[in-house]
Amino acid sequence: MAVQHRTARADVVICSYTADRWDLLVRAVASVQTQTVAPSTILLCIDHDDDLLARARATWGPGTDQPGPPVEVFPNRFAGRLGSARNTAVERVTADVVAFLDDDAEADPTWLETLLTVYAEDGAVAVGGAPLPNHQVPRPGWFPHEFDWVFGCHYAGLPETRGPVRHLIGASMSVRVDALRAVGGFHSDKHDDMDLSHRIAAAHGPAAVVYEPKARIYHVVHPERLTWDYFWRRCYTINRGKVRAFADMGAAGNIRAELEFARDMVGRVARKVLRALRGDRDAGRQAAAIVGGLAAAAVGHLRGRLDLRTGRLPASLTVGLEER
Repeated sequence: MAVQHRTARADVVICSYTADRWDLLVRAVASVQTQTVAPSTILLCIDHDDDLLARARATWGPGTDQPGPPVEVFPNRFAGRLGSARNTAVERVTADVVAFLDDDAEADPTWLETLLTVYAEDGAVAVGGAPLPNHQVPRPGWFPHEFDWVFGCHYAGLPETRGPVRHLIGASMSVRVDALRAVGGFHSDKHDDMDLSHRIAAAHGPAAVVYEPKARIYHVVHPERLTWDYFWRRCYTINRGKVRAFADMGAAGNIRAELEFARDMVGRVARKVLRALRGDRDAGRQAAAIVGGLAAAAVGHLRGRLDLRTGRLPASLTVGLEER
C-alpha cells in the first residue's frame, strides 16, 4: 500500500455496558474532548443498559453544553456485546479512521494525534497504541509484566518502538474505516481486537497492522484483576474462547502469535529463575506464575478445541456487518 501523506480525519468510539463505571466513563470522554488533534465525532455506544443510556444522553446528548467535538449517544442495536456495540458505532462513522477507547481508560492528550501520524507516515491500515496500567491498588510482586495482557494492557514482549504486530489491544486501537467495512466489521463478542488484527493482516499483509507505543492511554486495573484466581481463570477462558474466534476467521486465523509468545516465555522463565537463585523472591514467584499461566492457557485451548468439535462452544453473537 502506498504511503498516505494526507492527515486522516478520525472518529473515536467508546462503548460502555455498566453504570458501575460511570465515573470512569466521564473521564474517558473528557480525555477525548481535550485531544491535541480533535476527532470529528465522539461516538458513545451503550451496550444493552437502558438506565445507563438515559443517563449518558442527559449528560452528553442534544442540548447539553459540551466542549470540543460533538458527542453522539446511542444504544447497541445488535445482539452480542462489545463486538456488536463497536459494529453499531462503525455504522455511524463518517471519518477516514475510527479509533476505539475503552470506557475505563483515559487517553493521553496526544493519543489520537500519534495514532494518525502512523497512518500518514507508514501507510498503515490498523494502528494500536499502548494501554498502560493504572493500578487502583499496589501491584503484587508475583504478577509478571509479561502477562499484563490479562487485563488488557501493554505487556513485556510487545515492541517498545513502532513496528508491526500480530495482535492489537482493543482498549486502544484504530483502523481505516474502508478497510474495516471491507472485512465486514467485527465478528467476535470478546476477541474483537484479535479478529480485526487477523482479518486486516490477511487482507493487506502483516506490515499493515502496526503498534505505536507512544500512543498512550491509562487503563484502570481493578483490584480483583490482580488476584491469582483472576489470573489463571483469564488465561484459561481467553484461550478457550480464542478457539471459536479462530474458527470463525477461516483462513485469516492462526495461532502463530500465541506460539511465539510461549517460546519467548521459556527464555524469560529461565532468566527469572536465575535471578531467584540470587535471592530475588519476586522473580521466582513470577517464573512460577508464567508457568502456571501457560499451563492454564494450554488447557483452555485444548478444552476449546474439544468443545468446538463436539458443538459445546457457543457461537459468537457478533457475526459481522456484511451478514446482517
